[in-house]
Amino acid sequence: MAPEKRILARATRRNVLAATVLGAMTPVGVGIGMALRAESDSGSAPVNPHQSPDMSTAGPSGTWAASGPQPETTESIVQIVAHPDDDLFFINPEVGQSLRSGRPLATIYLTSGESNGINGPREGAGRGGPRPARDKHKFAKARQNGIRAAYAEMVTGQPGHPWQRSVIATAGGGQAELDTLRGYPHVQLVWTLLHEAGSIRGDRPHSLHGLWQGRVGVLGSQLAHGGVVTRDFSYSREQLIQTLTGYLERFRPTQVRMQNPTPGRLDRNLRCSDHQDHRFGARFVQQALARYAAGGARPHFTVQAYMGYFNGGLPRALDPASGASKARTLETYSWSDDTSRNSCTDPAGCGDLKVAAHPKPRWSHSIHHAGDSGTDWLLAGKDDSLWAFAVLDGRIAHWHRPAEATGSGGRRSSSRWTGPVFQTETGMDTGVRPVALPDGRIAVFGTRTLLGDQSAAAYRREAGFVVQEDPGGPFGPWQSLGSPELSDEVGTNDISSPAVVVHDDGTMAVFLRDSSHQLTARMRQTDGTWTPWRGLGGKAVHGDPVAATDRAGRAYVLAATPHSVLAWVQDSPGAKVRGPLATGLPVTTLPLTVRRDDDGVRVFYRAPGSGHVCSAGLHADALTPSPAEPGRVRRSSSTRRSSGAHRSPAVTDLGGPGGYGPVSAAPDGRGTVLLAARTATGDVATAWAARGTAGRRPQWNQTGVLPAGAPASVLLASGGVVLAMLGLDSRLYWTRAPRGGGRLAPWQPTKPTTAGRSKA
Repeated sequence: MAPEKRILARATRRNVLAATVLGAMTPVGVGIGMALRAESDSGSAPVNPHQSPDMSTAGPSGTWAASGPQPETTESIVQIVAHPDDDLFFINPEVGQSLRSGRPLATIYLTSGESNGINGPREGAGRGGPRPARDKHKFAKARQNGIRAAYAEMVTGQPGHPWQRSVIATAGGGQAELDTLRGYPHVQLVWTLLHEAGSIRGDRPHSLHGLWQGRVGVLGSQLAHGGVVTRDFSYSREQLIQTLTGYLERFRPTQVRMQNPTPGRLDRNLRCSDHQDHRFGARFVQQALARYAAGGARPHFTVQAYMGYFNGGLPRALDPASGASKARTLETYSWSDDTSRNSCTDPAGCGDLKVAAHPKPRWSHSIHHAGDSGTDWLLAGKDDSLWAFAVLDGRIAHWHRPAEATGSGGRRSSSRWTGPVFQTETGMDTGVRPVALPDGRIAVFGTRTLLGDQSAAAYRREAGFVVQEDPGGPFGPWQSLGSPELSDEVGTNDISSPAVVVHDDGTMAVFLRDSSHQLTARMRQTDGTWTPWRGLGGKAVHGDPVAATDRAGRAYVLAATPHSVLAWVQDSPGAKVRGPLATGLPVTTLPLTVRRDDDGVRVFYRAPGSGHVCSAGLHADALTPSPAEPGRVRRSSSTRRSSGAHRSPAVTDLGGPGGYGPVSAAPDGRGTVLLAARTATGDVATAWAARGTAGRRPQWNQTGVLPAGAPASVLLASGGVVLAMLGLDSRLYWTRAPRGGGRLAPWQPTKPTTAGRSKA
């Protein structure tokens, strides 16, 4: 039996439900969702699924307090994907985390995923016996049945839990099916029922791709066998955007999850790395989000995009238990076990047997965000003032907490956060990088998607920044730095979030990973002008670059490949950037965090297959030119090293409760560092760790709150560390702790002030 099949066979419904609670502590926020199982499991009534953890007090361990009234959540998650199963392959385990936490969640499927209409293994991969008859209506229905079973099992533990199915009129003039899980009205599925391309990259004009490019005027429907929608319809480009905008207005999300609109191309053959329906469906979602954001009163929202097919070429990001849980959900969807196969009474079938034949273990045991918030979005001033930055509603938003005032007798009065304050420019991509300039101002760098006149030819992305006009003052307008990309056709506009280095003389360097998976840079010179984009080499770079300077002012830029981490070094302002250089680091899950570490830097990352947080120190003098093999480090013998052979740095495994994504790290200046990271259950955990390799693994404490993106932390000039995160409700939460491993104060949400705009 193949390894992935053994995993699926072992992962029964009962032990997978148990595996969703990982670590020594069950966070209160996550535990709410676990109480939603059948009453026979616990002997008590289920918790109100619309309740969230009490945000007012915190227990000694740092978890949200379980006592006191729990306010109704204002969060709402909307997921929009091209096909039934894209959410299970590429967004889960975050789907299950949100469902088990009790947050309202609606998943919208753009196409019916009818493929070739054969619910069985592809030709040449069958299990023997005749292939099923071709019937696109029935295959669409079978995939719907599989999705309903998978969601019901994630929420109730019972894949056969019933749904209420109904028809809704769409804003584009068509109809859609709305399914609501009975007894759980916050869990909904929407079937838009459009025709799928039926090919990953083939020329299929009657598709989302063809509709985007204007090759067809309308895209027709693909109804499901025995479905509640019985009338065929079609959408023009404008009608599809209206339909998606109407969904957003109906569900009023505070977070939108979508597929990657700029997936890039494969290194080996330059083919697009993802399905055409994923790519162009996501671009229609971008247009709808822009229109929704420009509308009337609505909640603020964040956007997270997810990598698709290329997950299969990257290290596994999930720990074994999370991977088994995700695989079990896919087994339910794919109608793989004998019990469900024998109990199915629907003539269309009860799942997707194509997936059953090809379970894709690298997809089921991994997840990668396509663009993340990173951990460098929080800044502290010399006076302990605080600035936090994020992208809300497609615009740069910032919060500010002034320095605490000192009154008579030396008493310090606390100050309040203000914000969010918004820039006027729209189309900002998730992940901005604020940096402090030598004159005291702040500049915020990021990338932006420009839709232009909403035609296919107008679509492009660019890097750029906004900067304060005066220290502490408003931010000016967006200043474009363009893009290293030639065109959307060449590289699909696949660029990373920027990494930025600022030197004391006011010069700067902005680094991007381009669509050829190399590093590129633009330099700001002493006269204020910028050099053109210049390639810096590297192969198979797929992570977002990160940057830091050491005590001597040398700049380090690090970027991950599927095999190791590459480095580039700028020894002084204006000097040539040298690299790529081999670091000798082992395989990572791509997201990196780098911090100054005396005469070098220290990098924090996740270990594949476990999610453990790891740390290693790097020094410029120990880095050697990268070998020719893409991204891979040549190891020398531990007993006999040739002259100039690269020595691998010492790596410290700091443990942690599983999870994935960037790790926030704030050294406190006294030999310890505050760590914060997403856990296997989706919430944020914190730990104080000794710097370097000394000491044992730290104790991790979970918070119970599910973040949007990664947490950020910063050291205060007066001592102590501040930690912040953006919640799924798009509110900023923060806490602080004294130096030297002190206990975190209770988490507090910042109270929103009247939304404002920076001067532009």
